[in-house]
Amino acid sequence: MRKTVWLAGAALCALAAPAMAQTAPSAAQAPIPTGPASRATEADSTQQGLLVFEPAFFADARPDTALDMIARLPGFGLDGGDSGTRGFAGAAGNVLIDGVRPSTKSDDLEQILRRISAAGVARIDLIRGGAPGIDMQGRSVIANVVLVRTVVTERVIETNAYFYPDGHIGPVVSARWSRREGDNQIEGSINAFSDRTDGTSDGFRRRYDPAGNLIQDADLVLWDRIRTVRATGAVQRRAGGGLLKVNGLLSWFGHENAQDLLIRSGVGTDSFNDEDSDSVDGEIGVNWTRDLSPRLGLELTGLQRYSTDAYTGVSTGAGGSSTFTGDATAGESIARAALRYRPDDRFAVETGGEVAFNFLDSKNAFEENGVVIPLPSASVRVEELRGEVFGQTTWRPSPKFTLEAGVRVEVSEISQSGDSDQSKSFVFPKPRLQLTWTPWTGHQFRFRAEQEVGQLDFGDFVASADIDIGQVEGGNPDLEPEKSTVIEAIYERRFRGEGVLDFTLSHAEIKDVVDVIPLTGGFDGVGNIGDGRSNFFQTRLTLPMDDLGVPNGRLQVRGSWSQTSVVDPVTGQERRFQGNQAFGCGVSFNQDLRGGRWSWGFRHGCNIDRGTAFRVREIRRSYAEPDVDLYAQWKPRADLTVRVDLGNATNRRQGYDRDIHAGPRDTAPLAFREVRRTQMSPWLFVQIRKTF
Repeated sequence: MRKTVWLAGAALCALAAPAMAQTAPSAAQAPIPTGPASRATEADSTQQGLLVFEPAFFADARPDTALDMIARLPGFGLDGGDSGTRGFAGAAGNVLIDGVRPSTKSDDLEQILRRISAAGVARIDLIRGGAPGIDMQGRSVIANVVLVRTVVTERVIETNAYFYPDGHIGPVVSARWSRREGDNQIEGSINAFSDRTDGTSDGFRRRYDPAGNLIQDADLVLWDRIRTVRATGAVQRRAGGGLLKVNGLLSWFGHENAQDLLIRSGVGTDSFNDEDSDSVDGEIGVNWTRDLSPRLGLELTGLQRYSTDAYTGVSTGAGGSSTFTGDATAGESIARAALRYRPDDRFAVETGGEVAFNFLDSKNAFEENGVVIPLPSASVRVEELRGEVFGQTTWRPSPKFTLEAGVRVEVSEISQSGDSDQSKSFVFPKPRLQLTWTPWTGHQFRFRAEQEVGQLDFGDFVASADIDIGQVEGGNPDLEPEKSTVIEAIYERRFRGEGVLDFTLSHAEIKDVVDVIPLTGGFDGVGNIGDGRSNFFQTRLTLPMDDLGVPNGRLQVRGSWSQTSVVDPVTGQERRFQGNQAFGCGVSFNQDLRGGRWSWGFRHGCNIDRGTAFRVREIRRSYAEPDVDLYAQWKPRADLTVRVDLGNATNRRQGYDRDIHAGPRDTAPLAFREVRRTQMSPWLFVQIRKTF
């Protein structure tokens, strides 16, 4: 801890030195493509909110993929977005490719970047605070990966495996082929793995009476296996006077897990839980862009997704057995159009609309000793027809200022049929204003005010179960989405080439907070509990270590503090949000040696606050000890990479503490306290990547 404080102090001293007031020398402020209307057009090179990173910037690291390059961007963290968000607009990550967002939701952004070779990247633009012609997707910072126009053909095979102390091996294999020639691109990939998670571990579960006396001591033996096969493909060609890209994905995922609870002392009997789930996902996406004039561009996007899920959970013991089964199919259809107009390099306007249809058809059942137990909303079909129109403008009156203003208006209708027949309509305007001010080189302030609207989780409309702790949750058809008014301020300071220090402060007023409420029949369920508020502060430091005697070393430190408040629906008293973490922190370090031939590093998740869950009859505090991961990488040749990761090096413990009441916790006394701890062993992950 003292070393971290000393290094942070050294960085702050460096900030005070005028000689250090500069951006990365290899990341000169330079032009970017600004979307389909000017994919090959360069913007004003005086833009202060733009940093361009050429391949030479990454040379010391010898990156294999675009993902490796993104990981080296100073002050930038990859966010893959939220594929569970319905519609296309709200699910975006913070990386564009050739100025355009990938037309997929099921294919992870990290995997897309992993499939782009570093040799195929011309440069990466880091856009801070907005730029004319770039849709920032509601974010303050976006990275844009610009691909080369020359011929690049690549064949990659990876043979990887996880190794565990008990001898278990989890194989991972993947293969990819791609060819790019100007605008023409074609690629295909397939990968498969069989492994286990921290669901394979050993530990204990102990129960104490309200006075703190041990009343039950039990051993936990956990086992699980995950398996998947995944194939992707994409083709891009000139068509209809524009650029057409079609991509597809098909995947299967299976998960088996078991929990044996073996009583060692005290009351109670042994119990055995077994769960099995399978899911199949398919997706096809289409994106077409065309320049209607030198200043006007059109982008059309279409997306179709379909998935099936099957689940069975069985719990057995001396008292009998219980079984929960669930089968679900879900789908999504999206059509989106965006028109972008850029009269000059200081001003841009974007407008368009999106229509999306989503459905979830879910059938669940619960039995105890062969007797069917009715559940609230056990069999439900949920449908949503959603439409959104949007308009935004970006204005750069001077190199020091950028103003982005826009509004989205969302109209939706959610209907339910089956155990519950109900329909609701919503209309939500979502205005947004962002101002970026760069008073001096290396200093930037970003201010944002926005009205955000959450989405209802279709899974909350239907019943669910947590077999491991014997908990069944009912579905609730009467839900409202959360609405938040957010104000955010960010200060960013760049120094010593790759050094970055930033501070983020935000405040949100939230209406209709989604939480857990009591339902009829004695079940818990998801519902709205009133209004709340949230305050958040974060600081991040990226410190180059060259001047501190560690050549090509980079230290990253993060700390965050969160304060939330809402009225508990059971007790009527103020408390934190469900699962809110009051404090979070992380430290990582990496160093490149001998021109990137060797590299090593570590990551340390130092926070132990994992949040608290509040239910009608219990309070559950999650627990996880700090974790440490280490890696070493060797590149004997440009076409061969060998990497070894040591995960969970500290063999950390995790679990939870439960305070369980005899009834609703506002009126019923505490029945007992439960402490659960498990440990997953350390593991080695060996990766071998060969390019042909």
